[in-house]
Amino acid sequence: MNNKLNAFSIIRKMAGDVPDVVAKIIPKAVAITVLIATAGLVGAEIDQTKLDAVKADMQARVDAGKLSGVVLMVAQEGEVLMNDAVGYQNVEDQVPMSTDSIFRIFSMTKPIAGTALMLLYDEGRFTLDDAVEKHIPALAGMEVFVSQNEDGTFVTEPTDHPMTVRELMSHTGGLVYTPPLSQGPIAKAYGEAGIMNLPNYTMAESIPKLGGIPLSYQPGTQWVYSISVDVQGYLVEVLSGQTFDVFLKERLFDPLGMIDTAFFVSEDKTDRFARQYRPKADGTLARTDSGMFLRKPKFLSGGGGLTSTTSDYMKFAQMHLNKGMHDGKRIVSENAIQLMRSNQLPDEVPNIAQLYPGNVFGLDFAIVEDSAAYQGAPVGTHWWWGIAGSWFWIDPVENVIFIGMIQNDDILYSLQTHGAARAAIYGE
Repeated sequence: MNNKLNAFSIIRKMAGDVPDVVAKIIPKAVAITVLIATAGLVGAEIDQTKLDAVKADMQARVDAGKLSGVVLMVAQEGEVLMNDAVGYQNVEDQVPMSTDSIFRIFSMTKPIAGTALMLLYDEGRFTLDDAVEKHIPALAGMEVFVSQNEDGTFVTEPTDHPMTVRELMSHTGGLVYTPPLSQGPIAKAYGEAGIMNLPNYTMAESIPKLGGIPLSYQPGTQWVYSISVDVQGYLVEVLSGQTFDVFLKERLFDPLGMIDTAFFVSEDKTDRFARQYRPKADGTLARTDSGMFLRKPKFLSGGGGLTSTTSDYMKFAQMHLNKGMHDGKRIVSENAIQLMRSNQLPDEVPNIAQLYPGNVFGLDFAIVEDSAAYQGAPVGTHWWWGIAGSWFWIDPVENVIFIGMIQNDDILYSLQTHGAARAAIYGE
């Protein structure tokens, strides 16, 4: 099976509506990352040989023509232990990758969006058990998909309860993704309604249209990767009265000093913007990025719209590791941080192991629950990644933050790359 089909299979498994034949592929794909090395626990301090092993592995992947370039940043106890770049930001012109290169971080936007929403939680604007429809009335009375008639209309049933904010923030509320990340009649209806049409519709124009489309499943009964975080971005706008980008800049980016994080790369920074590639069978790379992220989109996607650098994201991650503190100032409450890094899955959903062995889910973070099943990453490590391969984790046991930035279209290969890094840091 070719890499492109494998990639869509991974995401479709995350986002629901997956045929059994595809679902069978997923454990094998994930097993690749598990088998890279024997899991083990890191000691009190990361040995330099482990960091050297990570860098050497990434360099080997660049040399093999699988990745264009990588930026790695690792910190422990607030001290940066590694800040290195290998390979190329621009393969065609042989522009070296730099530690200040800018990347499309896609779904690494999600923890940022969730943190923005939790700032409003700290202000008492909502509770996690509030119905989403309380704050977004256009989503009131949503029903659940049962089947589709020949004329394209839906057969539905009432929800057992309205989707809550907690379910929205843990991908258990009944939503799916737009095609091609999800398939099936609900995802198709999203696309036909123009939901997440980034160039043409704002969140205020598209998110309310979800109210006219059934939920894919009863809230609180499944974990399905979805557009939930885009709804969260719109909820930030509704509750704050500000556009999402302005809220993020004023409440997170400026206070944290995240000077290169935005929904597009301004003209004065385009020389630092890494290109995106797909590895080919002949060992060369095919460029795949377009003009996206070079101009401000109408739809400010909380689910995948930001560009950033390793150093900017380190500031965000370090604030989380510091339980909401940055340079002696409180950004987010310790309670809000603890909620985000604690399991929020309903009783009916034991874990997210169908794709990520040993993991559960909090508020916009995956969380390691079984260290042995996830290459020795300590219990409580919380993390996520983006569809172009960028990834990070926050380890509150050893006080480690790891950030890796790549721009790669081969999702299976990205997962293998992530697994190799975890194995190098936590392996024996």
